[in-house]
Amino acid sequence: MKPKSKILIIAGSDSSGGAGIQADIKTITTLGSYAMTAITAVTTQNTLGVKSIVGINNKEIFNQIVFSSKDIKPDAIKIGMLHSSEVIKSVLKALDIIKIKKIILDPVMVAKGGAKLIDYEAIRLLKLKMIKKSFLITPNIPEAEILTNTKILTIEDMIFAANKLIQFGSKNVLIKGGHLKEKSVKDVFVNKEDIKVFSSKRYLTKNTHGTGCTLSSAISTFLSCGKTVKKSCELGIKYVNSAIKSNPNYGKGHGPINHLNSVEINKKFR
Repeated sequence: MKPKSKILIIAGSDSSGGAGIQADIKTITTLGSYAMTAITAVTTQNTLGVKSIVGINNKEIFNQIVFSSKDIKPDAIKIGMLHSSEVIKSVLKALDIIKIKKIILDPVMVAKGGAKLIDYEAIRLLKLKMIKKSFLITPNIPEAEILTNTKILTIEDMIFAANKLIQFGSKNVLIKGGHLKEKSVKDVFVNKEDIKVFSSKRYLTKNTHGTGCTLSSAISTFLSCGKTVKKSCELGIKYVNSAIKSNPNYGKGHGPINHLNSVEINKKFR
């Protein structure tokens, strides 16, 4: 099977394999596309929490993006962990050179276990510069609250916050509603023409590590293959929901989801 599209991932590494660049590569590959990477940080973590974060040299981040893209031009770019303002400046500079329109920004700020993954100056720069570059931004409720300085308790609050992010310059917004205390999970998609609420079954499990990274990578894959942004969000949500339902139950804490849930192994490889 030949890959359907090419995606550049700009994100941090997760040594436990459940989130970050590892989750991104698994998602993009199992959905049939080709993954390239620019690693922004190396984290030491497991399902119980983050032990340490080591940032990659800013010049090397810039070089990874530009050097890879000049040879193999990506159809879309997925951006995850950008932990400092200097990293964001490097990425912005590189994006100005490679000029890719389909940029999906997952503003990673806090790990599942509660560890803070970004500083305040970086958040300010995200709001001022990076959101304007994005075709789609996919914050969860705590991230949307930080970015918009609002409290989100209802679907209406999610729509209000999404419209604020549109004002910051993003063309499309998907706010993930897993943190709302509702029986089902409601994710809200908003752009200047449309509002759509996606409803999914809520699974009572602690194994949800990497859901945000996985969702933004799944959406990037569908979008890079020519699907509309709204359809890409719908398909990405379905993929993640299935991955949560069929999780492998690894680790003692917040375990990973099942990135292989979409793969059917050809008979000759069984």
